[in-house]
Amino acid sequence: MDWTTPLKAQQTDFIPRLKSAKLLHCDEKGQHSELTVISGQRLDQLRDFCWEMAEKYRRTSRVAIRDVFINNMKGKLAEEVVKSRLADFVTEVDYEKRVGGDGKVDFTLTSDSSIGIQVKARNGNFDKIQWSISREEIEKNAVLVCILIQEEVSEAQAEYNLILAGFLPTNMITSNTGKVLLGIDELLYSGGLRSYLESLTSSEADEYIRLGNECLEKEDYQGAFGYYTQVLQLKPNNEDAYFRRGFVRSKLGDKQGAIEDYTQAIKIDPNYFKAYCIRGLARYALGDKQGTIDDLTQAIKINPNYVVSIYIRGNTRSDLGDKQGGIEDLTQAIKINPNYVDAYNKRGFARYELGDKQGAIDDYTQVIKINPNYVDAYLNRGFVRDELGDKQGAIDDYNQVIRINPNDAQAYNNRGNVRNELGDKQGAIDDYNQAIKFNPNFALAYYNRGVVRYELGDKQGAIDDYNQAIKINPNYAGAYTNRGVVRYALREGDKQAAIKDFQTAANIYKKEGKETDYQKTIEMIREINK
Repeated sequence: MDWTTPLKAQQTDFIPRLKSAKLLHCDEKGQHSELTVISGQRLDQLRDFCWEMAEKYRRTSRVAIRDVFINNMKGKLAEEVVKSRLADFVTEVDYEKRVGGDGKVDFTLTSDSSIGIQVKARNGNFDKIQWSISREEIEKNAVLVCILIQEEVSEAQAEYNLILAGFLPTNMITSNTGKVLLGIDELLYSGGLRSYLESLTSSEADEYIRLGNECLEKEDYQGAFGYYTQVLQLKPNNEDAYFRRGFVRSKLGDKQGAIEDYTQAIKIDPNYFKAYCIRGLARYALGDKQGTIDDLTQAIKINPNYVVSIYIRGNTRSDLGDKQGGIEDLTQAIKINPNYVDAYNKRGFARYELGDKQGAIDDYTQVIKINPNYVDAYLNRGFVRDELGDKQGAIDDYNQVIRINPNDAQAYNNRGNVRNELGDKQGAIDDYNQAIKFNPNFALAYYNRGVVRYELGDKQGAIDDYNQAIKINPNYAGAYTNRGVVRYALREGDKQAAIKDFQTAANIYKKEGKETDYQKTIEMIREINK
């Protein structure tokens, strides 16, 4: 069915009601009303303005000033109807510019000034009058809006009852001559005016959304930001565009801007649970952990089965020290989605931190069962197996990681640790060499290799590794401590250099709040000074 069919039917119903004066009337601005009443101070202001404009126009015209006033008044009364019914959705074209210009456009859409609206007013019997529109007006406007003034326009009229008679898209008006005349029965019902005007920007906005999404897929975040911003210029209440632009802002590092966009999306749609969820992540990035929990809790309240919100809240609770609360959320996420490997992996880590190492292994094993190529699960399980004394099981897990990803520096480092524990010092060094090869900035691998080199008697090699670890991470307290030990152990016994390293390590430990390590390092300094 053509979209105009119901509006034509409503117009057919409207005309008899107009004849019997049974019209819909609403005074609230921005709401549909068939009847608009103008009187009192509002009418006085319009009248004063029209006289002022008539005085200005008289200087360039021989038309009687009263006739100019009447014409101006008709136009302004009609425009007041449109302003009352469409409110901020439209912007009035400056009246003085119109007088000096062509006067062919009365309003434009606030979101798109290229979309013009022509307003025509007539007074008299509705079944006899016609509204006229020129070919030029048709070309410059998207819509013709027709107003019926029930009273005779004069200087003394105390009240006007204005009828929104109907509208017609200009692309439906055929002009074979210079002017087209339209009767009320040829118009569409006025209740569909706003929806039609909104549809004019929808197709353009949809195209910008599509282009923004394409940029997002290509990780062209700046391009996506531009397109989503254009959507919001056309449709300021598009919550999805705010949500998408917020995501892009976050990717560009503007976390606060992202939060503002997510907040706007929520303001438009208070039940937009995904906006709460992602705003929570942005707040987390800015250190607002409690704000994160609050947003995720609200998202879960709106949609208790949105597993992402539950998963993220579980992570956040665990990070804040509420390990048991984190486990409860992650368990709920798994209950909703039994194949949610990330939830199993995170729950395994939380269980490990609570001392439930076997429970952690069970979770990591479940991840691997669901996804045999989930590298982190092998790394995590290997680490826990090593702690439980299952050295071969740990090596098997690290071997599996290397099989999946031969360039995984962490797996080589961890396997090197286990080999060292098993007494295979050279095998450990070989693994650390590989770890450093694939990640030249892997400070821990240099540190670990330095430990083994020292144990093998290669003191200078150990110092070289600790130097490199410190170069990568100037706050690596353990590397300073070990370098101090090696320096002191060298044949010449570089006591002052060792003390300097120990003191640097002690300062870092104190700053980090590691009191036990701090005291141990201070004791080492005392021992050297004896």
